[in-house]
Amino acid sequence: MPELPEVETVCRGLAPVLVGQVIVRADVRRKDLRKPFPRGLKTRVESAQVTHITRRAKYIQVHLDNGYVLVIHLGMSGRIVFHPHDYRPQTHDHFILHMQGGQQIVLNDPRRFGIVDLVAADDLESHVLFSHLGPEPLSNGFSGPVLAMALKGKKAAIKQVIMDQTVVVGVGNIYASEALFMAGIHPEMPAGAIDAGRLETLVSAIKTVLKKAIKAGGSTLRDHRQANGELGYFQHSFSVYDREGQSCGTCGGRHKIQRIVQGGRATYFCPQCQK
Repeated sequence: MPELPEVETVCRGLAPVLVGQVIVRADVRRKDLRKPFPRGLKTRVESAQVTHITRRAKYIQVHLDNGYVLVIHLGMSGRIVFHPHDYRPQTHDHFILHMQGGQQIVLNDPRRFGIVDLVAADDLESHVLFSHLGPEPLSNGFSGPVLAMALKGKKAAIKQVIMDQTVVVGVGNIYASEALFMAGIHPEMPAGAIDAGRLETLVSAIKTVLKKAIKAGGSTLRDHRQANGELGYFQHSFSVYDREGQSCGTCGGRHKIQRIVQGGRATYFCPQCQK
């Protein structure tokens, strides 16, 4: 599933093409994805101008000049790609915006786990998709003390807790493993037992890993593409993720990366570097 860096990369790719442009036509090519397309979607977005694009957690938010926000979640296999005006839709192209400048903005989602919604801008923060979310990891609202407060009394493993979107948004499976390795924290350590100093280190590691991944265009493991169709390249920089049995580059190769399963998801770590 695309994580925060992949979604941020898509947002940054969309902005230069969409902002200031008018949506001439919207094609809704099926009734639903993970949930039904909202009623009136086509009518409300057509003839609207895109004013700006933001991201909240793993959601793309396309703000329109008519007071609505087009909200898109890519699910497990969703991609948004630019195509020229004469592009012919393919089987899994489920939602298409035809822009004033001639390009088609296509949401392709073979597994149909994505979401497309339309929300009034004034209701965005209180909307069911967003009202429960924790702070953005790259914002000033995410810090050591904030994380310490969220983890107080929690006995669950730290890897599981930092993937909880009510604690901090957007830290998915890949980047949780990478950040915990950078911070030197074992993924099975009880979250509430980690002292303030180590939490500061973890917050810094989360921010660093996410920024590096965004700069690299995200990680392409299966379906992710940037909006221009290019791959992300952060997977070539993984320290532990998907490297089971390989030597750890930090402890001089004396130990090999191990893999365990937590909450049904693979976790990778170095038993020497992470305590």
